[in-house]
Amino acid sequence: MSTFDVIIAGGGPVGMGLAIELGQRGVKVAVVERHPEPQRVPKGQNLTQRTLESIHAWGCEPELRQARVVPRGVANGGLVTYGALLSDYHYDWFPREKVQPFYGQALDRLPQYGTEGVLRARVAEIAEIEVFYGWSFEGLSQDEGSVTVEISEVRGEGRKTLRASYAVGCDGSHSAFRGAAGITQTVSDHNRPMALLVFNSTELHHLLGERYQERSFYNAISPDLNGYWLFLGRVDLGREWFFHAPVPEGTTEDSFDPDAFLHRAVGQKFTLEVTHTGFWDIRVALADTYRIGRAFLAGDAAHSHPPYGGYGINTGFEDARNLGWKLAAVLNGWAGPGLLDSYDAERRPVFISTARDFIEKFIEEDRAFLAEYSPEKDEAAFRKAWFARPEGSSEIVAFEPNYEGSPIVAGDGQPSARGDHRFEARAGHHMAPRALSDGRTTYDALGDGFTFFAFDAPLLATLLADLPVQIVTDSYEGERRDYAARVMLVRPDGFVAWAGDTCDDPAALLQMASGG
Repeated sequence: MSTFDVIIAGGGPVGMGLAIELGQRGVKVAVVERHPEPQRVPKGQNLTQRTLESIHAWGCEPELRQARVVPRGVANGGLVTYGALLSDYHYDWFPREKVQPFYGQALDRLPQYGTEGVLRARVAEIAEIEVFYGWSFEGLSQDEGSVTVEISEVRGEGRKTLRASYAVGCDGSHSAFRGAAGITQTVSDHNRPMALLVFNSTELHHLLGERYQERSFYNAISPDLNGYWLFLGRVDLGREWFFHAPVPEGTTEDSFDPDAFLHRAVGQKFTLEVTHTGFWDIRVALADTYRIGRAFLAGDAAHSHPPYGGYGINTGFEDARNLGWKLAAVLNGWAGPGLLDSYDAERRPVFISTARDFIEKFIEEDRAFLAEYSPEKDEAAFRKAWFARPEGSSEIVAFEPNYEGSPIVAGDGQPSARGDHRFEARAGHHMAPRALSDGRTTYDALGDGFTFFAFDAPLLATLLADLPVQIVTDSYEGERRDYAARVMLVRPDGFVAWAGDTCDDPAALLQMASGG
């Protein structure tokens, strides 16, 4: 029997990200992944600024940017069109570049298999991580002090038993780990089957280029879609595409004509070559808990939703970042009893808000708009309402996942995906970067553990507990005044645990932020 600190079932991007977060902190990790190579179905393309902060923390940000497929300069945002993808009615949607000043890294774009490749290469550099490629999760049991996981060869008869202090299921929306751990989920089914097409077409690139400026993706809405989207995304610039769209109930690959379907969606015929056809159902699924005993869930195993707005892979990466430092803190002996419970308390409400306040809200708002307006019914009224639609700009600013009211941050509130971007330091919110007088930013100065920033404020270092913590001092001048606080305690994941003007007991704050 092989023994580890943490076993991760599923070596997709979330599982590999979590493994890196743990391995870099000296935790011995086993990753069980059935696929020897990443699956080349393009998804999870849009990587947010916050995700790139995590990629940077995991030591492979330059490699990920080097792997980019779409040339730089092509906007990561997209367009919404009416009726067909080639339309006289369109507006910009989800320009994530608008919130760039509030993050320490710029966003990027890469097919999920490209991101996985970068993360796999980074994993191979970390001695504490062992990956079982070509093996699948079969079952688990746990007792008071450990978790035992059974795995088997995908193409063979081999079986192994692994044991660890904790185990995490990162094995996707149909998670076998979730069922084996006894964790139930709640599913909100939209009863709408969808098709996923991957295809090649240089002609479509030219058609879109003649009509619009280059964008990374294009959405079309029309009355017959009942609020759902036709979603076209670039894989590269000029040739490969992926496309999601609602299809009639009972559609199968045998009854489906992908070429004709794409021609209708675009609004005219064009030359194409379909390389992949798949079907799936629109639904929102949420595990009823992210933890049972020593077993945890992260990524799609914990939550899944339609691919609207590029939330999926980024939400999963944030799970990995949040859970990783907390597991490492427990295994390294400096966490309080409430730290691991804070993972569910922080991340589950954020997903509930993401699904309710953004994804399902987009569907409902589009449905209501299309029921009231159409150019056939009243073109003047439609044009006025259409070009006044602000959702693409306003919603990206409002998407600001935060942990207000978490048991390990100061203050009241409720963790949520809805907030607002500010430079002001607020407990439970991501810390925006501001310039230090030595030429760095506060983001550059963050350490692997906790960071106290003290700006013209005394901080009694002798009171600090025996925890991984550094103190960064500077004057309370220039951009640092934007924080509206002279002292901040920032967690290992870059979120503010506390902010104020004076701090008489930093040890008490650290005790709170590390789980009491």
